[in-house]
Amino acid sequence: MKSIAALALTASMANMVAGHAIFQQLWVNGEDKESTCVRMPASNSPVTDVTSNDMRCNAGSAAASTTCGVKAGDTITVEMHQHNTRACSEEAIGGAHHGPVMIYLSSVEDAAAADGSSSFFKVFESGYFANNNTWGNDLINEGCGKQNFTVALHAAGSEGGAQYYMSCYQIKVEGTGSAKPEGVSFPGAYKATDPGLLINIYNTITNYAAPTTLVTSAAAAPSAAAPSTTSAAAATPTAPSTGCKRRRAARKARRAAQY
Repeated sequence: MKSIAALALTASMANMVAGHAIFQQLWVNGEDKESTCVRMPASNSPVTDVTSNDMRCNAGSAAASTTCGVKAGDTITVEMHQHNTRACSEEAIGGAHHGPVMIYLSSVEDAAAADGSSSFFKVFESGYFANNNTWGNDLINEGCGKQNFTVALHAAGSEGGAQYYMSCYQIKVEGTGSAKPEGVSFPGAYKATDPGLLINIYNTITNYAAPTTLVTSAAAAPSAAAPSTTSAAAATPTAPSTGCKRRRAARKARRAAQY
């Protein structure tokens, strides 16, 4: 069994107050774990200082009530919402907070005690799709809040304008793998002047590269949780609409076909 600290993160390039959001829940193979293994941040406000320790697991995040167990090859999904509701009628992240979504993992001795200072390696990213002018966190709204890690770039035309929404999840992986990919540390992984973070998203974009390293070749796709923003209060679970279920199932099928 390996203890893993998972970081879900999204960046927004738009400087707007409305539409802030948090990663609040976790699903394992379609089973809703609710908010039991997420370290809830104190609010849904973004982190804007890439040199701050808040880049690890967000500001004022509380300890998770448990560590969720998963097996190698399991399908893991994280869920984001603006408020303490899981209703599909409200955008998961609103206010044109466009940007990439990324998920990182870190192998630690004890996920419950880890402080986020260990090395993180990227296992998933969803950046910019020029063919239909879509960002990774736009797909979160299409999926009723289900995705992985995101950064908002709507205000990133000036240095320090990007907003970061992240949460840490505590998971323990059961498997036989021994790979230990090289990773990056937070803070330090991002610079405010990185091309993927200092960008005017309202200009024509032909080639966008998400910040930090490439997705590790040893990654098991989105079968590991990642940090993202979360609110202090746990969301009240509600049954997703039929449309949300269809979109989530289709997205999982597409991901499975890629790996």
